[in-house]
Amino acid sequence: MNADETIHNRTIGITRLLEIMRRLRDPDSGCPWDIEQDFASIAPYTVEEAYEVADVIERQAWGELPGELGDLLLNVIYHAQMADEAGLFDFDAVVQVIADKMIARHPHVFAGESQEKSAAQQVLDWEAIKAAERGAPASVLDGVALNLPALTRAFKLQNRAARVGFDWPETTQVLDKIKEESAELVEAHNNLSAEEVEEEFGDLLFVITNLGRHLGVVPEQALRKANAKFTRRFNAVEAALKDNGKLPQQSTLTEMDALWDAAKLL
Repeated sequence: MNADETIHNRTIGITRLLEIMRRLRDPDSGCPWDIEQDFASIAPYTVEEAYEVADVIERQAWGELPGELGDLLLNVIYHAQMADEAGLFDFDAVVQVIADKMIARHPHVFAGESQEKSAAQQVLDWEAIKAAERGAPASVLDGVALNLPALTRAFKLQNRAARVGFDWPETTQVLDKIKEESAELVEAHNNLSAEEVEEEFGDLLFVITNLGRHLGVVPEQALRKANAKFTRRFNAVEAALKDNGKLPQQSTLTEMDALWDAAKLL
């Protein structure tokens, strides 16, 4: 089967997509935009597509999920194609690495070890295997990616520190720390510079993230749900104003607050 036949054959799955990407990146006959891209320019799209997958799952829009997963897969293939062109590795190497990793990190499935373990124990075992793979790190915090969303990175940093005992034993201690940081933020707002206010605000967010961890709440997920709730209720306010022939900027805060309270009851 030649390249053109492969590209138009809908029955061969990943082989077809790999050939499409090769054609897009062909320096002579490919797409000018695709040819110009590099790892750094594509990376933001990769992150964006991952968030779009999460958004579809959050909305349970299952009919959209194949398309969003496809967009994310395309980004993986894009990076692999650029690496192949640079002589670094190819898509098969990506598949090989992840397949080997899954086998190594699930000895209870693939190596005959006992399957009598809880999901929580499996998480601990997974982390122990990862640590052995990395070798002795210079810091417990090594390996927490710098480019993660700040809320997610804070959560992961706190988890890493907690593994070696650097953590409040009781949730009440975290709540006390939130009160302390809140007071410091108020003091900064009243008396200190904008830079110091920002620092105190960051401290408060960091401790609130830790409270989520103690409560078994993933902060990023909780905030996504809060964002969705705010959007839904504010859209209801806008719709109610529109029914009255008004826009939000033509309304008063008192009026919008009343509509907001009504939206909370929906």
